[in-house]
Amino acid sequence: MIAVDAKPFAFHFDPERAALVVIDMQRDFLEPGGFGETLGNDLAPVIEIIPTVAGLIETFRARGWTILHTRESHAPDLSDCPPAKRARGQPSLRIGDDGPMGRILVRGEPGNEIVAPCAPAPGEIVIDKPGKGMFYATGVASILKERGIGQLVFAGVTTEVCVQTSMREANDRGYECLLIEDATASYFPAFKAATLAMIRAQGAIVGWTTPLATFKKAVA
Repeated sequence: MIAVDAKPFAFHFDPERAALVVIDMQRDFLEPGGFGETLGNDLAPVIEIIPTVAGLIETFRARGWTILHTRESHAPDLSDCPPAKRARGQPSLRIGDDGPMGRILVRGEPGNEIVAPCAPAPGEIVIDKPGKGMFYATGVASILKERGIGQLVFAGVTTEVCVQTSMREANDRGYECLLIEDATASYFPAFKAATLAMIRAQGAIVGWTTPLATFKKAVA
């Protein structure tokens, strides 16, 4: 067991029972022309974390620890995309529309690929999820149970939506969750700050948070 200096107090990390979960580091959310930009968002905050997420992945990969990547995506016929989700907001392109990187948030399209610095390696788990949370309509629960995973280290985008939703779902299922602060981002920095505060409030009611440098120091 490794003690990681975290907020609100130390997180006791067990590599044999842990997995890294990298949420939705997709071109559609991180690159110009993708869904994130069509919603009118500034991409700078999410682009900024790519090297940190890549460094976190390498920390796990070098030690042979479990890594799971998610992609928010839908079937080509959009049968798993509720009309209410597709109609939400005021984007210039909606889910399923043709964009510069293919159809927006559709499986198999170039924009649905994970950005190259964070791309999955052979043998790493990749989950396509039609919702914000990683457990909804996926096989994640069975995969983690089969591997004896009880702790999850989180990274990815966006902090207040898919990352937080997945952490809350995991917390409800009994997982101990640690979020790497500089390996997650929102298009709105204030939303990220508020989410970090909510996650670790009331004695880590959802989970713990710590920077990558602190995590790496603990596991070195």
